Amino acid sequence: FFLSCHRPRVLQLSIAFPIRLFKIMSLTADGIRTIVSLTSSGSNKTFKPVFQLISIKAVGNKNGVQRYRAVLSDGSHFVQGMLATQLNHMVQSNEIQNNTVISVEDFMNNSVQGRNVIILLKITVVDKPETRIGSPTDIEKADSSPAPAFVSSNAEKSSNMPSAANSGKSTNVPRVNPYSPTDKRQTAPIVHQASSSSSGNPITLIAQLNMFQNRWTIKARVVSKSEIRTWSNARGEGSLFSIELLDSSGMDIKATMFKEAVDKFYNLIEVGQVYTLSGGRIKVANLQYNTCKSQFELNFDQNSIIRLEDDTGDIQAQSFDLVKISDLEKAEVGKNVDIIAVVQEIGDVQTLTSKKSGRELQKCDLTLIDDSGVQVRLTLWGNQASNAKNDIVAPRVVAFRKTRVGDFGGVSLSGASGFFLEPKIPETEALMQWWESEGSSGGAVRSLSKSSGGGGKMALFQERKGIADIKKEGLGYNNEKGDYLSFKAHFTFLKKDKEGGAWYTACPNKEDPCRNRCKVVQTTDGNWQCDRCQGTYPNCSRKWIFSGTVADDTGSTWVSVFDDQAMTLFGGTTADDAFAQYDNQDVYDSHFAKAMHTEWILKCRVKQETVNDEARLKTQIVRMDPVDYVAECRDLLSAIQKVS
Repeated sequence: FFLSCHRPRVLQLSIAFPIRLFKIMSLTADGIRTIVSLTSSGSNKTFKPVFQLISIKAVGNKNGVQRYRAVLSDGSHFVQGMLATQLNHMVQSNEIQNNTVISVEDFMNNSVQGRNVIILLKITVVDKPETRIGSPTDIEKADSSPAPAFVSSNAEKSSNMPSAANSGKSTNVPRVNPYSPTDKRQTAPIVHQASSSSSGNPITLIAQLNMFQNRWTIKARVVSKSEIRTWSNARGEGSLFSIELLDSSGMDIKATMFKEAVDKFYNLIEVGQVYTLSGGRIKVANLQYNTCKSQFELNFDQNSIIRLEDDTGDIQAQSFDLVKISDLEKAEVGKNVDIIAVVQEIGDVQTLTSKKSGRELQKCDLTLIDDSGVQVRLTLWGNQASNAKNDIVAPRVVAFRKTRVGDFGGVSLSGASGFFLEPKIPETEALMQWWESEGSSGGAVRSLSKSSGGGGKMALFQERKGIADIKKEGLGYNNEKGDYLSFKAHFTFLKKDKEGGAWYTACPNKEDPCRNRCKVVQTTDGNWQCDRCQGTYPNCSRKWIFSGTVADDTGSTWVSVFDDQAMTLFGGTTADDAFAQYDNQDVYDSHFAKAMHTEWILKCRVKQETVNDEARLKTQIVRMDPVDYVAECRDLLSAIQKVS
């Protein structure tokens, strides 16, 4: 060192050499030999090798997803690898490139045409040298020297076998590469797991599935099963059904069976049972129709293998991400949520015709409530709807999995991938105790769902407008479906003196297509005739319809009030109730007198309509909620603080 101080060039060389030596030593010695002897990072969780990426190359774009090949080196040997798609951004952002040194946190070892391919699932960047470290050679062509004894059970077994030198006898047993898979038929990466199938095949966790695997076996519980659906198009016709699978890792995945597989497996598979499944194809999940946690989904055909397994209890019966009913107002429309609630009421099964397909659909409305004291309507479809009254006896605690949030008639829920009676989870016991102690007492509750459609969610405090904004913003003129706005106002006038009463006569048929909505006329024989369903009935049903004026601090406007909103305004009094009292003018007038000057949060639709060749702007109340003065004061104080 002292001599080099008098000769700067010598000093420069003497420092460069140890730095290069340090970089070589920083790569995991014999790491490539070790990693090809393992099936995955789960085989030795302490093994976190440091390698250099000596080559990164794009190898194709399949199904719109770019894939990258990466060659891994420990300075002495190299092996082929692939980046999992979740690491693509590291290449695209130049976070990793040729010669980058990485630490491998998670990987799987696949075999493609007899060659090892390391699938990198999780890596971290260690260094970015400009040059290649060492002169590595292909591990596949290297001689079969023994692997470190601590990394592979196969290596441990082979080290205990007597060698020719130890026995003193020669042998003609050919040399075998200890780093190649022991069974060439088993080419799938295998996650180290204590359990295995009844056939002895090792189990791959759903969380470890990826696009690069050829052969795998998963063990999972069927948590839901769809009905059989058929299709017919220019390519042909066929049938399919889907199931959702949950394994011991807590990950769920969607699997679909097509054509012949439907006939083979539909009656075999039962919800709640545990199966091993193999021989399927992995594909990227279509998020439009897939609500499972896994980013992949599975397709099975008639050659796939599905076996019923003993339920050892290592897979939970269900996995829920439960949401309180009171929180649904904040949920995004179209989102799928899990709900556990008391089913208070089960409506009649109704049949309607799909406008899109022309097929008949069955639906059934359920009223749900939980310990937040809030109700919501859930609509079941198909077999779930037709069997609801047999499968669910109200009142009962039921968990609904992956039901869709909608805004039809306020906040509502539609469909469910499955429902479970009194599931064995802590929330069930808590809900049952609440129902017995206070929920069943019939106290005041708040419902998120209204019986009429179009109401949608009520606007937030900061989203409200004033009546004057109808004219100021020109609402209703440029939108064929009408414009919506919400405001706080009180009734200043209610028009009750319509001839015959403030209602219209409606068809008493509760089923489609009338559903108590269509107008009927009285015939000369005293019966009531409906042109919609072509029925004749001895009686009719009456529905509220009248107009009035509302006012706020910005102005006033005429509004139309229909049956559901009128019943809210009159405290539940129906038009039939008022008709029975119509002969007593004072009683009839009292309903309107009580409603006068009451204050409400109104949601209205403003739309231009043509009546007798004259354009008129019509404002219709589609939803009305009583003012919560505590919340109103809180919102006002918050708004004042923001201004100040």
